[in-house]
Amino acid sequence: MSNDKTFFVDAVLFDMDGTLTDSIAAVEAAWGKVATDIGQDPAYVIAATHGKRAVDNLSQFKPHIKSHEMDDEVTKFEESILFFADAYNKHGPGSRKTTPSTSESPSPFASESTTPALTPASSAPSSRAASRASSFVGSLSQLASIRRPSFLTRLTGLLTMESLPESEPAVFDETIAEEDSENEYHEQQEKKLRRDQLEAWQIEASAVDRSVQILPGVKRMISSIPKGRYAVATSGAKTYAYGCMTRVGITPPPVTITADDKRLKAGKPAPDPFLLAAKCLGYDAKKCLVFEDSPSGIRAGVASGATVVAVCTSHERSKIENCGAHYIVENMEKVICEPVGEGSDMKLKFSILE
Repeated sequence: MSNDKTFFVDAVLFDMDGTLTDSIAAVEAAWGKVATDIGQDPAYVIAATHGKRAVDNLSQFKPHIKSHEMDDEVTKFEESILFFADAYNKHGPGSRKTTPSTSESPSPFASESTTPALTPASSAPSSRAASRASSFVGSLSQLASIRRPSFLTRLTGLLTMESLPESEPAVFDETIAEEDSENEYHEQQEKKLRRDQLEAWQIEASAVDRSVQILPGVKRMISSIPKGRYAVATSGAKTYAYGCMTRVGITPPPVTITADDKRLKAGKPAPDPFLLAAKCLGYDAKKCLVFEDSPSGIRAGVASGATVVAVCTSHERSKIENCGAHYIVENMEKVICEPVGEGSDMKLKFSILE
């Protein structure tokens, strides 16, 4: 780490989640649900996915997803993060609307369209630790207990009718029409179970406040940097990134590089997101400052050649101090930005406070 507490750069490249916003509780809840759906330990999946693109994480934990389906799966996953973030205030105790419940009033979670149901497959400390204690209910593994009657068995019996002796009448459990009716019944039961399970985890989601928060010092920092001199480069795709920033009053800057940007060849810890962000701003990444919170993001910033300030907003200092950051601070309240000069000659002077 550098001992010089003052330095100059041309532009600033921000990570988003854990750096500008705190949506860690919602993100962990969403990955916890994925872990439950695929039968893995939520703590392991949460730790393995932090700071990486959803597309990379889904490819790892849901390898059955086909390449042409991945964009839709990423969107569904990120919509589930935003659902977890909003559920408490929209449908839970934080809701300002108190409507008396009656037996005839539909549940706010009754429709599967309320939030995406992620496809099941077999296959870091939080600033709001309550999310890790949450249970993820509604595993679709219960569907295994529903068995459809074997239509093939009955069809085989029909096809062998001619082989029966004439003196023996052919006896069948059900007619084909009855079989169709029974199949329809079991399909309805499966759909009902899926709806019940979906509603159960949605109700659980609304019980804990996982709303997106803006982190300390962020508003002052952004307001102190001239327009055109900062960008966001995040591991979140557009749905999640724009959703988080707008929820806390941050206007996504014109240069916002998201994980689904087709110009990216790789995500963090590769430096590609920061290199692309700097290029779009019109500056050399080596003359930029990167703000990051996660080990993978810090390594990406270092690999880009930028000066890196790591904030201890999602990880303990011991978890990030060996990732190569030039400075480590508690949060952005410990950093001051002052524009020096004008026009193309302007430099951004940064000071690290004790």
